[in-house]
Amino acid sequence: MPVLTLALDAGERIVAEGGDVAWLTPGFGMDTSTAHGGSGGFLGGLKRALGGGQLFLTEYTASAAGGRITFAASLPGTIREITVDPADQFLVQSGSYMASTADVDVSVGFQKRLGAGIFGGAGVVFQALSGSGTAWVQLAGELTEVELAAGESLLVHPGHLAMYRAGTSVEFATVKGIKNKVFGDSMFLAEVHGPGRIWLQSMTPAALAAAIQPYLPKPQGSDRD
Repeated sequence: MPVLTLALDAGERIVAEGGDVAWLTPGFGMDTSTAHGGSGGFLGGLKRALGGGQLFLTEYTASAAGGRITFAASLPGTIREITVDPADQFLVQSGSYMASTADVDVSVGFQKRLGAGIFGGAGVVFQALSGSGTAWVQLAGELTEVELAAGESLLVHPGHLAMYRAGTSVEFATVKGIKNKVFGDSMFLAEVHGPGRIWLQSMTPAALAAAIQPYLPKPQGSDRD
């Protein structure tokens, strides 16, 4: 369960979703608004919410003495720093965005309903990170980077496609064959076409939840062992 600790000089600002801070030194100014980390105002907040994020973001400004602020990951895995600029923008799995500098925009980048075969019918959503600055994302489990050349492609379970560069072609296709659809673990795969770089995570939140579910206490009134 990694943590991200940032040391800020006087007046430096960091934006994050509300409630994600684990600890921080005294003196930070805090401003919670829909105008941070998006296109501005309520519309920017709405785009974040559609991408699986929060309507409001909090901007933390270091005092004249500077300060340190720490964010904790919500899943076992890896925290990755990425540089965002007009020539290098990213799409990340919904919920992966952790924090960013003030000029990084966070909005919905891709949304597709995949049906009952995956995620309980909720589909898959990617948040777009654009603008200019630095962002930090949390990715589940071990991370594998794959660079696809022009003409190369890869089939990926949607939950394992953690992040990819904007401009990379991603399509979703059903698994061929009725047996695969009925007995397989997913009816859909993401088909990624190069050129482009993708980041694959070894763990999915859905798989983690399914693994620990048998060990959770049963609610009162359920069947006894």
